Amino acid sequence: MDEKTRIYEYWLAGISSLSDQKKIWLQKEYKSAEEVYYIEETELCRLDILTEKDRKVLRDRRRETWKNMKETWEKLVQEGIWFLTYFDERYPKRLKKIENPPYALYGKGRLPDEESVSAAIVGARGCTMYGERLALEYGKILAQNGVAVVSGLARGIDGAGQRGALNGGGYTCGVLGCGVDICYPREHIGLYMDIQKAGGLVSEFPPGRKPFSSNFPRRNRIISGLADVVLVMEAQKKSGSLITADLALEQGKDVYALPGPVNSPLSEGCNLLIRQGAGILLSPEDLLKELGIQNKRLGKKSDKNEIMLESPENIVYSCLGLYPEGMDQLTAETGLPVPELLRTLVSLQMKGLVTEVSRNYYVKTCCD
Repeated sequence: MDEKTRIYEYWLAGISSLSDQKKIWLQKEYKSAEEVYYIEETELCRLDILTEKDRKVLRDRRRETWKNMKETWEKLVQEGIWFLTYFDERYPKRLKKIENPPYALYGKGRLPDEESVSAAIVGARGCTMYGERLALEYGKILAQNGVAVVSGLARGIDGAGQRGALNGGGYTCGVLGCGVDICYPREHIGLYMDIQKAGGLVSEFPPGRKPFSSNFPRRNRIISGLADVVLVMEAQKKSGSLITADLALEQGKDVYALPGPVNSPLSEGCNLLIRQGAGILLSPEDLLKELGIQNKRLGKKSDKNEIMLESPENIVYSCLGLYPEGMDQLTAETGLPVPELLRTLVSLQMKGLVTEVSRNYYVKTCCD
């Protein structure tokens, strides 16, 4: 596609008050964004799809000179941001199937491979250690097996799932609720930079668009749209994660949820989804089987599993899981005296089998 065509499409994409559906309709009807730019006034007035406000906006935006349009486009190119529209052959086929596909996408890095299975990992920002560790583990094992991990780069579950995918040497796509030139939240700057190198960042919002709260529910349809399945790791009853799950179901996608404690507010949403018929996340290996993917890790021996544990270590290790347990609970479960229990925990930590996640609270270390 030539630069002139791109510039006119970039102009049309920049009319934020005009809906995606109307932009797509106009370009289909008039064959190109350039023809939309040059619609005659009499023609504009008879288009029933447009409101009077739409017509006024188009009239105002058509006053923009070619020079200004070209300079704006060149700035985008200089910033290393790619741009494509619904009519581009590179536009994700999965997104074309959703009810309200974005007219334009902006990005850095690569889009998900159309031929690869993709999974969205979503959940609470203020997640528990249990949810964060499982998101990290699922992201890692799915990525190791060629599954593209899609999420929103948010705090908590989203970031953990995407970091897990990178740790697994795989691909992850971050769908942003702001321009792709803005890292939000700021503390994820390292993850933001790493995803550009090993994956891709995508947004329907133009560069410079700030992360307004209204942007995030809207972008959720893209997260679910780019995925074949949606995994909800932790979520309250009323949350953006459940919005994403609902959108996925409307799009005909399978939804899975991680079961959690019945008295945990952060598991209420997941437990509700399971009650309503969502798939249950029991292990990454089980999920791979359901997706029809052979686990590449099967048959590979883990160095950690080859370590011979002495009797007290076996007892303590078998009592631990991915949910943190405190000293009182471990003392009751193992029957070991506190000094011996502490020595055993230190030994397991030195072997890389156990992690102290907070003072006197321990979990199993995820296997590699």
